[in-house]
Amino acid sequence: MEQHSPHDGTPIFQRIKDYLVGEIAAGRWKEGDLVPSELALVRQFGVSRMTVNRAVRELTAEQVLTRRQGSGTFVAPQKYQASLVEIRNIADEVHARGHVHASHPLLLEDSPAGESLARQFELAPGTPLFHSLIVHAENGQPIQVEDRWVNPACAPAYLDQDYTRTTPNEHLMAAAPLQGATYSIESLPAPRDVAEMLGIAAGTSCLVLKRRTTSQGRVASVVTMWHPGHLYRFTGSVGSV
Repeated sequence: MEQHSPHDGTPIFQRIKDYLVGEIAAGRWKEGDLVPSELALVRQFGVSRMTVNRAVRELTAEQVLTRRQGSGTFVAPQKYQASLVEIRNIADEVHARGHVHASHPLLLEDSPAGESLARQFELAPGTPLFHSLIVHAENGQPIQVEDRWVNPACAPAYLDQDYTRTTPNEHLMAAAPLQGATYSIESLPAPRDVAEMLGIAAGTSCLVLKRRTTSQGRVASVVTMWHPGHLYRFTGSVGSV
């Protein structure tokens, strides 16, 4: 049975994860340091061994911690993201083509997480999240609608940025260094609101990139990016070129 905090409903295993990640982020435990044993954490938090084991197991899977048989659990070496689809700042992509990039923020707000978003962020429903909706343009032509949700614990100043001068990607790379990402790419017809923002007809085929990023053991952001299919393509390479 999953144990929850009596204060805010957060699962105890998540509170233990947050504690361990917080100690690492604060520099109290450094790469290679031995972290408290599961038995010590059981005593500290007054919970079952199963609950502590889940927290440690998940942080090990997320490469925040590493286990050594017979020795204990240690702070893992920092990992750097490497994927077939490079995570790039759209402004840099546009500038690399010798063109002019412009951002048009349409929405910046904090909003409680619904059940679906809460599952993606591994948080309790109703937890406050930051939400932004931005249209990116190249030489005045809209090329991307960026609909992004952000964990305030990872980027507390997210809503304070001027997104006509910077991009969410640029801010998050500094505030919440990338640990990992999962993504999907599919072709979908543009719903009416997205079509209006992109200046295309409703139902026009779009390339849609959905991505979830993690930082310091937390889900940092969940973003959906819509691109007009006739104007955009994704490319990548493997190995030396």
